[in-house]
Amino acid sequence: MSGSRPTAVTRGGFLLVAAAAALWGTDGLFRFGPAEGLPASTIVAVEHLILVVLLAPVLVRATRRARATFDRGDVVALVLVGVGASAVATVLFTAAFAFGDPNTPLLLQQLQPLFAVLGARLVLGERLLRRYPLFFVAAVAGAYLVTFEDPNDATIAGAAPALLAAAAAGLWGMGTVLGRRLTAKVTFTELAALRFGVGLPAAIALLPIGGGAAAAATLDGEALASLLLLALIPGLLGLTVYYRGLRGTPASSATLAELAFPLSSLLVNYLAFGATLTLTQGLGVALLAGTIAAMGLAHSRRPEATGVQVRHSVADAGGR
Repeated sequence: MSGSRPTAVTRGGFLLVAAAAALWGTDGLFRFGPAEGLPASTIVAVEHLILVVLLAPVLVRATRRARATFDRGDVVALVLVGVGASAVATVLFTAAFAFGDPNTPLLLQQLQPLFAVLGARLVLGERLLRRYPLFFVAAVAGAYLVTFEDPNDATIAGAAPALLAAAAAGLWGMGTVLGRRLTAKVTFTELAALRFGVGLPAAIALLPIGGGAAAAATLDGEALASLLLLALIPGLLGLTVYYRGLRGTPASSATLAELAFPLSSLLVNYLAFGATLTLTQGLGVALLAGTIAAMGLAHSRRPEATGVQVRHSVADAGGR
């Protein structure tokens, strides 16, 4: 599309992708409060249950299609996506919020494309970008600056939420790679339903961690409302808007539109929780976001590129 005037569909698609990315940035608004008072396993199990109920008609259709088309390797990939990239990753991500910082867990999710590209090399044999090592080092440097208020005073305890968030990003990146295998046989929306459907039993199995089962039995109306909004707004709505916009948006434009995610995260967390960044953390955000955007643009210019490396591993849209 270089050098051509964007069509109305492209402009509209760009705005939809940006809107979806902004919706992902509201995740902390609904997750941070519950994460301070509830075990992560409780939040994730209830979130998955809500999404499975909401997507039940799609899940029925997707299950029938999967039975008719999936081979054994596809089933293994789906189980890994549902258990690892849905249940386990979301527990790790939610646990990162319990340390009292709503910014770091969300901002470090920008690392997902970095892991997805590496995973595509290891699992699918895809050729890495020539500049990938440079992108990797720059992104890690940005993540380091984001993690610590004072980069000269780094501690293991201070790194805990970042390590949890980075582990979640790695699992979501794996989900992106494995999901690409499955989208040849089911739609993105059907894969999302299957992913949550497989993730629900895994999330329930994780409930004993930190007393999650007992906490689930005592959830009040306020907590349930927060979890419902979490599943609906950055989750289901973000997913729907994102894939609607992606259909009319070139990969390079979608990569730029997704910069609305860190900007929205910072704005929402500042207005809702008074969360701010130090100067070095701000530089880290700029370095991390700029690096991932540059990598996405470089990837999209490849002759074989047909889309972007989806940030929220096959429909993780802001929510998991």
